[in-house]
Amino acid sequence: MTTIRKALSRLPVDRFLLLLIATVALAALLPARGSAAGLVDKGVTGAVALLFLLYGARLAPQAIWSGMANWRLQPLVFASTFILFPLIGLGVGLIARGHLPNDVVTGLLFLCLLPSTVQSSIAFTSIARGNVPAALCSASVSNLLGVVITPLLVARVLPAATGGFSPKALEDIALQILLPFLAGQAIRPWIAGWLQRHPRLTAVVDRGSVLVVVYAAFSAGMVAGIWSQLSIPGLAAILAIDIAVLALVIALTTLASRALSFPVEDEIAIVFCGSKKSMAGGIPMATILFPGHAVGMIVLPLMLFHQAQLFVCATLARRYATRSKAPVIPPAAAKACPAPQ
Repeated sequence: MTTIRKALSRLPVDRFLLLLIATVALAALLPARGSAAGLVDKGVTGAVALLFLLYGARLAPQAIWSGMANWRLQPLVFASTFILFPLIGLGVGLIARGHLPNDVVTGLLFLCLLPSTVQSSIAFTSIARGNVPAALCSASVSNLLGVVITPLLVARVLPAATGGFSPKALEDIALQILLPFLAGQAIRPWIAGWLQRHPRLTAVVDRGSVLVVVYAAFSAGMVAGIWSQLSIPGLAAILAIDIAVLALVIALTTLASRALSFPVEDEIAIVFCGSKKSMAGGIPMATILFPGHAVGMIVLPLMLFHQAQLFVCATLARRYATRSKAPVIPPAAAKACPAPQ
């Protein structure tokens, strides 16, 4: 029994994945209907706003500016996130259309339009002994730019799913995501130290907000009866596509880093920041950009990709760590790094 526990503890399948599965099961058994659905929607709005308020309060601006000094690295990560991934997504959409439900194909494309993660990009870069300040800068800027770039890309690439460019969607994203983030930056001098001393609080808000949004999305899909469209082989196909996309991006960012003669520490930051997609930011955006009943199917590829990137990047980080030297992490950057997600 002890051996089994030790083996399970080494697997990169965290408790959050189990909570996600439990949340989906709860939505299947007890979906929110009628007035309860309205209360859940209000809870989603509040949870997302609180998530980005605390994110803004934790992020040190000076750490971002110090990372921006690496002007060769940042454009490469940006190109991977907002050019390479969307091009791959378009190809995946052409291949998958007709073989998977339309909402799932939309979800695969939406996944490729999202910004990078912040927490896990920094965490894996640190584990791999890469350039942590550069990773902090890349991932943070990606998230900030994604608030505007992702909706514009969605309107361009997925006009049928969203009705085209929607000023109302941008307004909702600004009110629910950007405004709370800016408010968090404004109050950061007074609460940043307190948040650093209470990391569990921010972890609960990070994960709890995502669980609330997942419940709302899958609950709406359950009420609309969309889950009958997806079979077990279809689910396996989505996971296989996710893994293939992730492997392709990791391979291309690695080759590009080496072709441009980046040091290994920078290569690590490029690979981990350029190959990730944010579930914490993506699911709230999906609830704003897409019709309520379709969100559950649309975010499914993102949820599976999230777990795949954790598994693959955990393995890759350990391999990198055996052949690279630890970089010096400035105090400001080290303090600004949030807990991994």
